[in-house]
Amino acid sequence: MWYFVHILYVFNIIIMKKPLLLILFVAWTISASAQTFLVTSPSDINTITFELRDGVPFYSVDRLDRPVLEASRLGFELQNMRNLDAGFTVASHEITEFDETWTQVWGEKEHIRNHYRELRVSLEESGADARQLDIVFRAFDDGIGFRYEFPEQPNLKEFNIMDELTEFKLTGDHESWWIGAYQWNRFEYLTEHSPISAIDTVHTPLTMRTADGLYIAMHEAALVRYSTMTLERTDGFTLKANLMPWSDGVLVRTASPAVTPWRTLILSDTAGGLIESYLVLNLNEPNKIEDTSWIKPSKYVGIWWEMHLDKATWGTGDRHGATNENAKKYIDFAAKYGFPHVLIEGWNVGWDGNWYAEGVVFYFVKSAPGFDLHEIAAYARDRGVKIMGHHENSATVLHYEKQMEASFAQYQEVGTTAVKTGYVGHGREIIWYDANGNEMREWHHGQFMVEHHQKVVELAAKYGISLNVHEGLKDTGLRRTWPNLMTREVARGQEYNAWGEDGGNPPDHVALVPFTRMLSGPFDYTPGVLDLLFEEYRPDNRINHTMAKELALYVVLYSPLQMAADLPENYEKHRDAFQFILDVPTDWNDTKVVHGDIGNYITVARKQRNSDDWFLGSISDENGRVLQAKLDFLDPEKTYEATIYRDTAKTDWEDNPYEFEIIKQKVRSTDTMTLRLVAGGGQAIHFKALD
Repeated sequence: MWYFVHILYVFNIIIMKKPLLLILFVAWTISASAQTFLVTSPSDINTITFELRDGVPFYSVDRLDRPVLEASRLGFELQNMRNLDAGFTVASHEITEFDETWTQVWGEKEHIRNHYRELRVSLEESGADARQLDIVFRAFDDGIGFRYEFPEQPNLKEFNIMDELTEFKLTGDHESWWIGAYQWNRFEYLTEHSPISAIDTVHTPLTMRTADGLYIAMHEAALVRYSTMTLERTDGFTLKANLMPWSDGVLVRTASPAVTPWRTLILSDTAGGLIESYLVLNLNEPNKIEDTSWIKPSKYVGIWWEMHLDKATWGTGDRHGATNENAKKYIDFAAKYGFPHVLIEGWNVGWDGNWYAEGVVFYFVKSAPGFDLHEIAAYARDRGVKIMGHHENSATVLHYEKQMEASFAQYQEVGTTAVKTGYVGHGREIIWYDANGNEMREWHHGQFMVEHHQKVVELAAKYGISLNVHEGLKDTGLRRTWPNLMTREVARGQEYNAWGEDGGNPPDHVALVPFTRMLSGPFDYTPGVLDLLFEEYRPDNRINHTMAKELALYVVLYSPLQMAADLPENYEKHRDAFQFILDVPTDWNDTKVVHGDIGNYITVARKQRNSDDWFLGSISDENGRVLQAKLDFLDPEKTYEATIYRDTAKTDWEDNPYEFEIIKQKVRSTDTMTLRLVAGGGQAIHFKALD
């Protein structure tokens, strides 16, 4: 016999000193073989249904009564003990609603609303050795998230996870954009585009578009003390959580009480809606750093690009880039134009020889011959500039950990407040030794490295240092909890244009990453190279777009630490284009995606924090386009002067990439601007408020 129970919850919650009357309608069915519970998002857009079928947990997701995920399995396989995947009954359940608006320390949007309804289901086994498992679902209007929680309990103390059974059973062979997992070069690949049926195992974020136009992005949030999730296609259109393993095959070592990361789906009717979602951030814990005054978004220059061009070397010798003389040149340039930081790579001992393959070579408190950290830091400080630290460790993690505290302390002593870290090495070259002295080789993204990166960010916070992480973990929103974790690479960046054997990043690369990699968080792409052809140093390579497009990347590709990557002499040569780089900020009050078509074109408008000014960047792939941009994001009470940096009718990314023009005109929020984008081109606009 079936029983239908309907419960009406009516209660008051005080949020932001305002009363909110919440009315939640909760329905479930109970039978001898199944129990079903559901929760809908605040505007009744997305629905999560949890079902226990003969003791086995499943969930499904609908959007506006349209299936997104069909019934998908949940649970775990454990090592040397009974699995946590069946034999359950529902011990209790609870539905609540939460609504707050919180302020980012820095970010692409200053004030973020966190509004969801939560279903918590507590499962329990029967018998003397019964165990508990809680599953928590959160339904937002822009998607859903769920995670597992292991309460503290006598029958589940320390345990090893051998498989996470979480499924994502899609409703069709969706169009998808992805990067393959378990590859030697980590995340640094071009984005693939195919039906779901053509993928094997892929990194997240995984972006999809259904036949009827729904956009889906799968990812994870709050990755701590766990292993990175990839997605494996098991059969048909079903994806399954595939966790990066330890070298002995265990996926996760843990003990109750514990929680997993959130498994997330962003759902949108437009491609731009994926970018405007802050669901991943909302599923992270609030800021844990009490005093954040030292965490400052900013731009930086540095001794970096000249090494990729092979003008200079990281190692010592006649062409060593990190010399006192060269550092002072960059510091003088930074002081002249107001850049707060100068990155100096190759300053420390360890860069000579084949550092990429030799392992333990770097020392992080010793200056290389010809460079004096204390002298250069003092020279910079006298000119209002700071040295941005650099920690490349070639994936020798334990060697690095032994020196981290001394190095961060030294940086604090000389006034450094930001450090770029690097973990260059093949996908499975993180080496450590177990209790028996056996060499263990770990993936860059397994639990071993998740825990290492957490040590780094917490230690850096102790010494007042922000991080720019290269070759690290994908972002999962931890920048909300630890705002000194400011930006990451974890993608194919600008340097591939200098030496990539395939000729560099194709024109569509930067039109893809906002909808794929950047759904996880900020990207230190290192834009701003205005010498697009660098014929003197790398005649067989180039940047495959126009100068105006390179400027537009400062708005399109968000990073709170944003590099002006080119050589100082090239900025002096292109002083008119350089002005936009000087003007564009790195911290924003609001972000709007004006146009978006994955891999084809994107237009982003951002409002400067603590200012009435807006900036716009629009870019195209290898095809020219004409887009109509409504300016309704502007303040309707104000008039703006628009300074437009755009390609001319003669500009062409292949044959004439440098030609551009600067146009000024008065605009208001009721206006529509025509954006003419040449093939491989772009536009960058500064809207300066006049009244």
